Amino acid sequence: MTMMRIAVTGGIAAGKSTVVNHLRSLGAFVIDYDVLARKVVEPGSVVLQQIVSIFGENAVKNDGSLNREFIAKHVFGDSDESCENRKKLESLIHPAIYDCAKTLESEYVNKISEENHSVLGSMSSVIVHDIPLLAQVIDSIPFSFDHIITVEAPKDVRIARMISERKMSQNQAQQRINNQVEEIERKKIADFVVDSTKPMEVMLKSVDSKIKTWMGKEH
Repeated sequence: MTMMRIAVTGGIAAGKSTVVNHLRSLGAFVIDYDVLARKVVEPGSVVLQQIVSIFGENAVKNDGSLNREFIAKHVFGDSDESCENRKKLESLIHPAIYDCAKTLESEYVNKISEENHSVLGSMSSVIVHDIPLLAQVIDSIPFSFDHIITVEAPKDVRIARMISERKMSQNQAQQRINNQVEEIERKKIADFVVDSTKPMEVMLKSVDSKIKTWMGKEH
């Protein structure tokens, strides 16, 4: 059975979740890498134990959960040490996330095959990998994507959204954006760029028609 694997990425607060939720509501199967990133560091997980062995006991709070503030201090920043720490952390977390994604995908494909619905040409034959930092991991991720969508909005629009919707300070918002790869890198790997400054209905219609086109070409 032919499944179509699509990756959706985008800058922080650019509207990626809106597009992903829309695809989910149409029947696509979504694998959310933010959810997996939290799952692989749950209390008692192997990855969390490995993080402690590198960053020390302070990497975990009293309740056994990951001390995100402590980790953020050590991995976000411009120093060589922060950069090195970030690489160490990613080398633990990323493979664990990919393993989870593979498992979720194969379970879904098996389930669909067993149910034997006429899913071909319907949205349930679309698997969406929701990956905020795809441009950073595109060379090492063990998946090949039929299509890549990036959701974009100008920096000032995204900063304003982070301040109003996520209650960040101007400075925090700016820092988050600076920590992400540039829009240019995302656009380089994408074969469809969604402009989230357009009215919601227009934006989602453009996504729908693009996916219909892709499905038409495949089947």
